[in-house]
Amino acid sequence: MTAPPLPLATHWFDSRQVGDGLSVITEPHVHSFLRANIWHLRGSDRDLVVDAGLGTASLRQGVPQLFEHDPVLVVTHAHLDHMGGAHEFDTCYLHEAEAPGTPAPGTLRGEPLTSILGLRADAYTRPLPDLLLDAAPTLDFDPDAYELRAPASFLPLDDGDVIDLGDRTLTALHLPGHSPGSIALYEPATGALFSGDVIYDLREGEQFLDGITGANVEHYIHSLTRLADLPISVVYPGHGHPFGRQRLLQLVQNYVKARRP
Repeated sequence: MTAPPLPLATHWFDSRQVGDGLSVITEPHVHSFLRANIWHLRGSDRDLVVDAGLGTASLRQGVPQLFEHDPVLVVTHAHLDHMGGAHEFDTCYLHEAEAPGTPAPGTLRGEPLTSILGLRADAYTRPLPDLLLDAAPTLDFDPDAYELRAPASFLPLDDGDVIDLGDRTLTALHLPGHSPGSIALYEPATGALFSGDVIYDLREGEQFLDGITGANVEHYIHSLTRLADLPISVVYPGHGHPFGRQRLLQLVQNYVKARRP
């Protein structure tokens, strides 16, 4: 039986002001497993964009403000929901361990995605649907033609490197665990952390996604412990809503307790 066509979305991207020159862009018609945050931080000299979404629709057409002020794009890691739109930027920064020039195959289908990610059944207990979209961004959109494209060009970003926006500076933290080259960005002046998938808020009984290809529990413990030692005041994660220091410490403690032998 042929699946019915997807309804056409009235808009693909949602943009919301968070404050202090910061906004977040999401793709509401993408299943929560792949619905990643795109963070946009305004600077006096240039802007910062953290992650580039799934790439199912054009960021240049749908969110043109991302490209207005000489943006620096940092991709926290090379999974499809974070690097999907990176090819639309002139260049991007990410860790070399992510092998951005040869990205893994991309798919919007639940079962093939499980295989591509090497997702263990005990790592994500909620079943993925057949299709991880509930609408189409354009009339001619074919979900089975989706592919993850390599960035147009990329530059290496490593631990301690500084992103200078003029009036704001952020420091790159190499925090492997979820993936070998996972990067977070920390702003010492405000205590803000753009964490990618290193840490994000969890439902009761859930754990961070460490049961996938490239993940390493020992490295994850070390990375989270490192975050707990920093004076972080607010976390802007790769998925879900921002949260404060007390929740960060609780999440770290819960993970270390569950995973440390």
